[in-house]
Amino acid sequence: RKNLKDMTSPLITVVRGRGLLNAVVIKPTQIKGRTVTAWDVCLEMAKNGLLAKPTHDDIIRLAPPLTITSKQVEESCSIINKSLKSFT
Repeated sequence: RKNLKDMTSPLITVVRGRGLLNAVVIKPTQIKGRTVTAWDVCLEMAKNGLLAKPTHDDIIRLAPPLTITSKQVEESCSIINKSLKSFT
């Protein structure tokens, strides 16, 4: 969760969760003439190799398998960060 909280993006309003189950709340934001939502961020993450589920229009739910390694967590955070940066 620390890696998620350290990300600086105008899209992120809050990161919350417990253990491996986390959620990132995305503020719908006008960027380059269009509104970017949690769905758009999830699509970009999928293009970059990470699947996540948007819920309630503004939340990205992260629920990795319990067998995930530290290296995979770091790689996932890198993909999330890359995806968020693609909108700015």
